Amino acid sequence: MPVAEETGSDQLSWGRLRILWSFTRPHLGKLLLGLLLALIGSATGLASPMVTKWVLDSLGGSASLAGPVIALGVLLVVGSLIWLWQWILLGTLGERIVLDARASIVRRLFRATVPEVTRRPIGELVARVTSDTLLLHQAASASLIGLINGTVMLAGTLILMGVLDLVLLGATVGAVIVVAVLFGALMPAIAKAQERSQEHLGRLGGLLEGTLRAIRTVKVSRAEERQSARVLAEAGEVARFSVRAARREATAWTVVWSGVQLAIILILGIGAARVSAGELEVSSLIAFLLYAFGLMGPITEISQNVTALQSGIAAAGRIRQIDAIELESPAAEAVRRHPGTARPDADGPVLELRGVSARYGPDAAPAVRGIDLAVPRRGHTAIVGPSGAGKTTIFSLVLRFLEPQEGELSLDGRPYREYTHAEIRQRLAYVEQEAPVVPGSIRENLLFTYPDASEEEIRRVLAQVRLTAKIDSLPEGLETSLTSSSVSGGERQRIALARAILRTPEVLLLDEATAQIDGLTEVAVHDVIQARAAEAAVVTVAHRLSTVIDADTIVVMEEGRIRARGSHAELLASDQLYRELVEALRIAADADQTPRPAVAATVSG
Repeated sequence: MPVAEETGSDQLSWGRLRILWSFTRPHLGKLLLGLLLALIGSATGLASPMVTKWVLDSLGGSASLAGPVIALGVLLVVGSLIWLWQWILLGTLGERIVLDARASIVRRLFRATVPEVTRRPIGELVARVTSDTLLLHQAASASLIGLINGTVMLAGTLILMGVLDLVLLGATVGAVIVVAVLFGALMPAIAKAQERSQEHLGRLGGLLEGTLRAIRTVKVSRAEERQSARVLAEAGEVARFSVRAARREATAWTVVWSGVQLAIILILGIGAARVSAGELEVSSLIAFLLYAFGLMGPITEISQNVTALQSGIAAAGRIRQIDAIELESPAAEAVRRHPGTARPDADGPVLELRGVSARYGPDAAPAVRGIDLAVPRRGHTAIVGPSGAGKTTIFSLVLRFLEPQEGELSLDGRPYREYTHAEIRQRLAYVEQEAPVVPGSIRENLLFTYPDASEEEIRRVLAQVRLTAKIDSLPEGLETSLTSSSVSGGERQRIALARAILRTPEVLLLDEATAQIDGLTEVAVHDVIQARAAEAAVVTVAHRLSTVIDADTIVVMEEGRIRARGSHAELLASDQLYRELVEALRIAADADQTPRPAVAATVSG
């Protein structure tokens, strides 16, 4: 690995510390209380060797032991209570910080634009919420206090050592300096290895999550071993960097332990000589040794918290990367017209795109260019074309997952910019091609868009999509958990359609609504679409022209543009691309004369 990757010199830079501090700042009061308790607890520990010296001096002078023994007991009780309070306080504070960080990430992810979320591996985003936030627990609460407290305790220990004997203090300080230099030289490499391990852990989660989503394809492709190897390669990188960090941590701790032991040996040798020469009392030597043994405490505390702080800083930086995700504009940013200045035209289109061009990134080529499209308030409008023609991009624009770079969309004659995202989507219904389901029961999925829908409304839409018998046959009925094993792909598609039509939307958007259902159910779905089209606009994204040949208007797209529009018969007579699409799907040229179920407007891509 290049030396530059190993230095990690920026791990404790002020910029990255400020990022970590941003998570801690809202809890400053509790953090200061925790620091105060830590300092008081440390003070009781620092006082113990001095009280022990008092006990020894009392023994030598035949004085009463009541005072020093009572003092030791008080220090023990007070110290125990202080540390108990501090541990509970910091444990609670750490959990609060983790919860706040997770809440911030989750809210931002759900407010982000769809392209911002979908261009990232989902597993990596999950790692930000789970493993990265856990690293904040220690770093943003106990580590900051531990560093300050450990430093104060180390300084206090050395000061009290100086009170006892300056010569022995000199030997101790020399050993501490050597330990500090060696430990400081090892820490950046430890932090860098831990950061790289965490990065690969996020990639591992993303790869594993994506592979498990496609487990059927993996098995059919006989790719279990290949995908296992890819996942385990990332797991191996996690282990490699974790082992590297563990080895360097072991080296660092060996240096610390050896340094403290060396200091104790020096203290024993030099102290014994000074006691023999009458330059030091035995009680002072014993108290000094107690402080020397106690040095391991603050040194360990400092080193552990530096390690945790560096891991937390790296995690905080990764979490704050979520702040760079572009968000959908909040409700307050909608530009409102003066009330009453614009009213919907009852005869005009419900949805219109005028000169719309859009791309998925600043450097990406336009996905659609110069789109002019009007969707009437009732009826079918079909948009078809080869893969990559821009059909799905049209849906992304209509649903405001994607914003246009040029042109304008309008709903009821009002520009999109005058609506919030929620206001637009409240008037649309959307069924995805994959028909994803949300975790929960069938009832929860049906009520996902309209939680206040009645039982009667639920039963009505289930009957419309021919699911009543299936639901009634399930042991738990509507309360059945909607897993991949409880319903088929076609049934999930119909549940998604039922959810969409639970309340009559102004525009129903269907992405290949008949892709995963049998022929009998397809007729039922077409009946639903026909009924909806009589009341409102229906637009369907499809890859099969057999579902759109009865549409009132079919729009043919190619390379991001609209190249032709008309009825099925008109396009067969006038457009070569449409004829090729029809021929490729083996639809007879006279299929428009064959009675078929009515279908909705279709868009795909």
